[in-house]
Amino acid sequence: MSTATILPAGVPAPVFSLPAGPGERVSLADFSGRPVVLAFYPADWSPVCGDQMELYSALHSEWERLGTTVLGISVDGPWCHAAFGRAKNLKLTLLSDFEPKGEVARRYGVYNAAEGTTERALFVIDGEGVIRWSYVSPDAVNPGADGILEALEQLSQPEGAQ
Repeated sequence: MSTATILPAGVPAPVFSLPAGPGERVSLADFSGRPVVLAFYPADWSPVCGDQMELYSALHSEWERLGTTVLGISVDGPWCHAAFGRAKNLKLTLLSDFEPKGEVARRYGVYNAAEGTTERALFVIDGEGVIRWSYVSPDAVNPGADGILEALEQLSQPEGAQ
């Protein structure tokens, strides 16, 4: 487990711009005004990570209904992400926190320096760029989508109705 501390709800999400594929970059600012989910995961091609990203991809229509985008982030390179996404037929964007290795994960408090990977961590960020929910799961456990969906549903409630 990382010695860093995961960023909690209520703090501004650190901004970033990461490769989303060869020659393509995605920044947190690209989603201004709408919620975004960051799903940090240790590595492409591992069984738990594959299952987790396939689950989030299968929920594509639910993410659209909630007006959100899910971004998978690991320290694998953009070419590895491209092959992984094609092989798994993923309908979500994978971002490469490769160089400098784990820089964005460090800012979110979820870099595992001992392993050289990210923790299996989730963040729900609102349209104003504030973290509204965060969670770290053990590496060997797929955290599923229930916590994400609950946090997004709360975001969509009118103020005072929660």
